[in-house]
Amino acid sequence: MNWLINLFTSTDSVAHIALLYAVVISVGVLLGKIKVGGISLGVTFVLFTGILAGHIGFTAPTNILTFIQDFGLILFVFCIGLQVGPGFFESFRKGGITLNLLSTVLIILNVGVMFACYFIFFDTTDVNNLPMMVGTLYGAVTNTPGLGAANEALTSVFQKGSIPQIASGYACAYPLGVLGIIGATIAIRYICHISLEKEEEDLNVAEDDNPHAKPHQIHLKVQNSFIAGRTLAQISEFLNRDIVCTRILHDGKVTIPKRDTVFNLEDEVLIVCAEADADAIQAFIGPLISNSWDYEDKTQPLVSKRIIVTRSSMSGKVLGKMHFSSVYGVNVTRITRQGIDLFASRDHHFHVGDRLMVVGPEDNVNRVAELMGNSNKHLNTPNIATIFIGIIVGIIFGSIPLAIPGMPVPLKLGIAGGPLIIAILIGRYGDRLRLVTYTTTSANMMLREIGLVLFLASVGIKAGAGFWETVVQGDGLKYVYTGFLITIIPILIVGTIARLTYKLNYYTIMGMIAGTCTDPPALAYASQICSKEAPAVGYSTVYPLSMFLRIFIAQLIVLFCCHA
Repeated sequence: MNWLINLFTSTDSVAHIALLYAVVISVGVLLGKIKVGGISLGVTFVLFTGILAGHIGFTAPTNILTFIQDFGLILFVFCIGLQVGPGFFESFRKGGITLNLLSTVLIILNVGVMFACYFIFFDTTDVNNLPMMVGTLYGAVTNTPGLGAANEALTSVFQKGSIPQIASGYACAYPLGVLGIIGATIAIRYICHISLEKEEEDLNVAEDDNPHAKPHQIHLKVQNSFIAGRTLAQISEFLNRDIVCTRILHDGKVTIPKRDTVFNLEDEVLIVCAEADADAIQAFIGPLISNSWDYEDKTQPLVSKRIIVTRSSMSGKVLGKMHFSSVYGVNVTRITRQGIDLFASRDHHFHVGDRLMVVGPEDNVNRVAELMGNSNKHLNTPNIATIFIGIIVGIIFGSIPLAIPGMPVPLKLGIAGGPLIIAILIGRYGDRLRLVTYTTTSANMMLREIGLVLFLASVGIKAGAGFWETVVQGDGLKYVYTGFLITIIPILIVGTIARLTYKLNYYTIMGMIAGTCTDPPALAYASQICSKEAPAVGYSTVYPLSMFLRIFIAQLIVLFCCHA
């Protein structure tokens, strides 16, 4: 049985290292699925399993653990950047500014409470205490990428071998952090005397969808003499609104209008426009037709077909410059991106993965389908080259030293901040460089989860050796209650301000808080008690900026305030 003993004890063998990670990750993931009161810790339980493995001596060489930890972190934050990149800058548009401002205040308050606890409860002459409080901070707000960024930044400040194992503080604060986020949002309901039924009714009254972006179809009869004899392009320009005329009935014949098609009195038209513009367009063109007419041309049947953009050369192309109506004799009436219906504006930029509703003669529609790709097989193929090109650029960008007066070492974004920023930029503007960043949701989640569990397992195993001395015999209890204070105090302050000052819907506030803490369990709780999408909207609006700030601020705290 020596071979079996050696497999578990010979730390320098590849088989032992692979077995170590397989055991830690599989056990951690399975334990993370256990729910207590409907709440689970998820893959973060891999960290606790790694700590246990390191504590009992089931470990690997430090250089191997460090490499896997850093590679997992790079993969994790880069995939996050690709995910949030397309919506990062859009999140600052009207309606998102207030939520992102409140989210930023919440993040700053988290840091402020952390420093207050540090000066009140800890010995400030011990250089290890502030880094440990940074780990506690990120456990309290359940933000693993921030832990990774802080851990990586510590390597620039502390000598190798003396780096504080901040994962211990993270592990102490994390469980109460999950509970505290949900508990604080519940407390806001009672502090502000909120009725869940009334909040639900308010959401029913409000429009769930933006009327300026929601496609709307109307049948109209042309009865305005002003537009008689004018082309579709002239009418659209005069209206100064985006409209798509999908079909026109003239003298009993149905055709697909082009930009130079002339409108005549008594023509009947099928218009797709933004819902908010429907009344104005109807008032300008003519009355609604109550009975729908047969808009199929029996000599040239028209078809409606969903087409998926899968050809990389189409990424970044502008709909208005494709001239589908004049060149191909078809019209694009709707565009769906990530499950959301968008109006087919002439200014729309195509991205790989967009789904188009195209109307026209069957042969012409098929030609457009061939032009756009329309291949699920290509869509499901991950663009590995883009990912690793981005990682190369991100590592180089993160390694650029920035000398700042008063700092003991130059500021670097590091292997967390550099790849994150480059991934955000590639996710938003990659099409201009012909870099296809599209991956299916499942593929992105798989890469993210692999990176995350590798990082958590490595950090846990490294922290396990000194966990007992640091936590049980040391300041573990302090990390628990200070972490709880870091969690609840800022949420109670910002949540109350959001409600009493900005009059935000309670469910939107819940989503905003969950997104600021990047905490899926809190979002799941909010979605469970709300039948609408308000929590998810609040979460997705603040998540990109919050994730960026959490990672960036972690490095700033370490580089500016932590000294060996």
